[in-house]
Amino acid sequence: MLQVGITGNIGSGKTTVCRVFEILGVPVYYADLRARAIMEKHEVLEQVVGAFGREVLDENGQLQRKLLAAIVFNNKEKLERLNAIVHPLVREDYRQWVAAQHHQAYVMQEAAILFETGMAASFDKVIVVAAPLELRIARVQQRDGVSRSEVLRRAANQLEEKELIERADFVVHNDDSQLVIPQVLAIDRELRRLKQF
Repeated sequence: MLQVGITGNIGSGKTTVCRVFEILGVPVYYADLRARAIMEKHEVLEQVVGAFGREVLDENGQLQRKLLAAIVFNNKEKLERLNAIVHPLVREDYRQWVAAQHHQAYVMQEAAILFETGMAASFDKVIVVAAPLELRIARVQQRDGVSRSEVLRRAANQLEEKELIERADFVVHNDDSQLVIPQVLAIDRELRRLKQF
């Protein structure tokens, strides 16, 4: 079974592309969603509080995600501290998930920072979803209701798209000028062909 990573900068449309793969029957592991669920676990929440203080919790003891995001996205050292808590747990969760998918031709993991964390090396192939910066900014502003400067702050923690494309095995251009489905179908055919060898 092939393991395929799929990544792209904020607002590129990774999730949209993953949904097309899912329609084709490909299991997709959403690393960011799993990380959120993992961070809700008591023992992990305690580690986060230990690293960032009780102020990251609301009055009910729930994690204030937006506050934590504001803290870490503006401070590389703090982002690395959070990643050091969460990423090993996500990797183990993914490993267990993959073991349950053994009957598939290939599986995918969607993650925003595959190359930045060094995780890309653990995949057989990597797909990058690409879109022009202005389009990505507009998408995130509409989706999250945030300012342009906030989108750019988040994007600052990611590699330049040009570098992502250079490192990719496959690229899906989600730029509103090319159809996504034919690109996904071509990649799916190639991945299934590779699995046969």
